[in-house]
Amino acid sequence: MAVFEFEAIGPGGQKKRSTIEAANQAEAIKQLRSRGMKPTKIRESKKAAAGGSASGGKKKKMGGGLFGGGVSQADLVQFTQQLATLQDAGLPIVRSLKILADQMNPGVFQNQLNQVTEDVEGGSTLSEALEKYPKTFDTLFVAMVKAGEAGGVLDTILQRLSDFQEKSMKLRKKVQGALVYPVAVICVAALILGFIMTQVIPQFQKMFADMDTALPGPTLALLGFAEAVQGYWWAAPVVIFLVLAALKALAKTSGGELAIDKSKLNAPIFGQIVRKSTISRFCRTLGTLISSGVPILEALEIVRAAVGNRVISDAIESVCGSIREGETIAEPLGASGVFDPLLVNMIDIGEETGELDKMLNKISDNYDLDVDVLVDSLSSLLEPVLIVGMGGAVGFIVVALFMPLLSIIQKVG
Repeated sequence: MAVFEFEAIGPGGQKKRSTIEAANQAEAIKQLRSRGMKPTKIRESKKAAAGGSASGGKKKKMGGGLFGGGVSQADLVQFTQQLATLQDAGLPIVRSLKILADQMNPGVFQNQLNQVTEDVEGGSTLSEALEKYPKTFDTLFVAMVKAGEAGGVLDTILQRLSDFQEKSMKLRKKVQGALVYPVAVICVAALILGFIMTQVIPQFQKMFADMDTALPGPTLALLGFAEAVQGYWWAAPVVIFLVLAALKALAKTSGGELAIDKSKLNAPIFGQIVRKSTISRFCRTLGTLISSGVPILEALEIVRAAVGNRVISDAIESVCGSIREGETIAEPLGASGVFDPLLVNMIDIGEETGELDKMLNKISDNYDLDVDVLVDSLSSLLEPVLIVGMGGAVGFIVVALFMPLLSIIQKVG
């Protein structure tokens, strides 16, 4: 029989720290649950742990370098849903992690889960093990898991986290889906115009040269543009790359990041989508953290880092300072000028009634609906704009090419 040190939440909600004898960790957790206790941390006594860590050290070396690599959001959402289900069924956390790691396809995520499982077996809490992989499990994920462990409600917290991830993913896919059509049309249009400039226009150039007649302004402009495309087509991807690199370098500076984020919020239609989706993320994240038992200041710090827009992040930072001075959340939010008055009033009501988390989630739902409407409006607006733009370009080419021919026909007539 081995001796395990544990921390657990008793039936009355009080924390208890002691030791228990059991054949293995799973048996120790089972005994604690049978006593009506919810273990938040359990590890083998120091001598056993020392022996285990020696063997575990080699495995950690094998797991080194796993901090990089990409894990898709869909895989993370599925993992969170399944872990919540297994925890709700009463399975020990180590066994749950092993089940999920075994069913994963070989790759970065499976390796990370195997390492997390080993760390938890070695006595680390789940949040401590997940914290080692910030590219996969962000600050929000780790904070919520830590809150679930502290309150003994990890299954409930994981379910909330899963719902939050799923809604965020749906919103992101909605916006991305709206941009697929215009991007595809622009790419096809660029290919067609490129073919006309490099293959069709040169034939007309030869014909106009043989005519030896003065060409009208639109025709000269078209031929000049075609010559530029034929001679410097390679410059287009270079210019695009340089512009993107310059924007990326600008975004790394404090002033540049602020200017870019301001321009995103002030852009027509698209700016409203960015603003409402960002505020929706702010409300849903904050509401989820508060309902999970995370202290308000810690929750705001996490949201500030996860919101993804410097303008709104600065507004949240001012809220943190105001709360430290004893003010409410609503007042500094309203003073920032970033948030709508209706949103500020609803948050104010949530604070007064003591149901801020529920109010924040309702606000987020309303903003998600607004984003859906704006995305549909953007799709409806872009379609005719692109069609008119393409028609105008083709029409100009046709008119510019046939103007010299018409003038010759008139002279002959």
